[in-house]
Amino acid sequence: MATNGFTDKVKITIKAGNGGDGMNSFKAYKGKPACGPDGGDGGDGGSIFFVGDKDMHDLLAFRYKAKYLAGDGARGGSNQCTGKDGEDLFIKVPCGTLIRDMDTGKILADVYEDGETVKILTGGRGGKGNVRFTTARRHAPNFAQKGVVTQPHTIVLEMRVIADVGFVGFPNVGKSTLLSKVSAAKPKIADYHFTTLSPNLGVVRFYEESFIAADIPGLIEGAAEGAGLGHDFLRHIERTRMILHVVDISGVEGRDPIEDFETINAELKKYSEKLASLPQIVALNKCDVYGAEENLKRFRRKYGKKYEIHELAALKGEGTEELVKALAEKLKTLPPAERIPADEFVLEEADNTQFEIFVDENGAYVVVGGLVDTLCRNVVLNNPDSMNYFQRVLKLRGVFKELEKAGCRAGDTVVVGEVEFEYV
Repeated sequence: MATNGFTDKVKITIKAGNGGDGMNSFKAYKGKPACGPDGGDGGDGGSIFFVGDKDMHDLLAFRYKAKYLAGDGARGGSNQCTGKDGEDLFIKVPCGTLIRDMDTGKILADVYEDGETVKILTGGRGGKGNVRFTTARRHAPNFAQKGVVTQPHTIVLEMRVIADVGFVGFPNVGKSTLLSKVSAAKPKIADYHFTTLSPNLGVVRFYEESFIAADIPGLIEGAAEGAGLGHDFLRHIERTRMILHVVDISGVEGRDPIEDFETINAELKKYSEKLASLPQIVALNKCDVYGAEENLKRFRRKYGKKYEIHELAALKGEGTEELVKALAEKLKTLPPAERIPADEFVLEEADNTQFEIFVDENGAYVVVGGLVDTLCRNVVLNNPDSMNYFQRVLKLRGVFKELEKAGCRAGDTVVVGEVEFEYV
């Protein structure tokens, strides 16, 4: 989502690097050509990492670049030289950025701290050179394995502000003014609705204590369903440890302060029960405006026993010191903010169904590729159930059909990894 230059949600495509192909080559000396296989393995493809950066404040940079590709591995060389690995790609994001899979909506990671590095995609493995296929009965394999080809993935980056205290309230109640008085933040302030179009952060200090406050854009009735700016910005207070609910007690805009207060709390509850259950301190602002006194009495009668209430004239700075002290004292009793746990979900980096078929010098049909590597890691040779699974996968992936296309007939020898069997 982008508003007035502020971007807190983007969709991008990422792709880890392909593995380099293995080399099919033979040693050759003067007068003695093809003295033996010496093809090296291909290099592994580069992986993709996301890195938390405290100096980034939104996702604006991703609006101008939508595709991020790690480097491919290089092909293997002769003399058993392994190809160079592809270059890893490190993508910087603001602290507090959620990474989601676009298709499933699953959370892959929460990049929470400055400098935190999370691997999201692993590069494809390099293919094996022909020297790796030498066995006691196969002395001169004239084939090599291709590198594993990786798949592109579309992900969503979703920024969620990390703050100790979230300022909420209707538009134009004085949240930005209050933040400017209690911190060094310089939010845009004007006397009209929706002046704040992005969360403003400020560090609030009280003697030796300090905490981060976030001025969340004004909410209105229906915010939890997407009305106004609320739906897109409510997520920014999900991490907060407590809420400061700012109310315009003067009622000069023709709204009732008690109704405003109840409406915002109802929207918080609709959006998230967790938000509604956060500790809440109430700041009744604009107490210096004519007519505020009667509303103040009404508010205290109804909510004075349920909430801690502070009276402010934020524009003049009146009451702000006592409020900051109360916030600092309350935060001491609350647990620290927690990162959002990732779902048990892993992106499939590579195409593990690929395979190739070669005929070696003994007439055996040799199957190589990503599918074979996966099977070799998962199949136990002396376990009947495991071998049945092995056979089912070969049939399901079309290996038997391709063997027959290549000329394999009953009685021929088939080699899949370390498994050698007679084709039936």
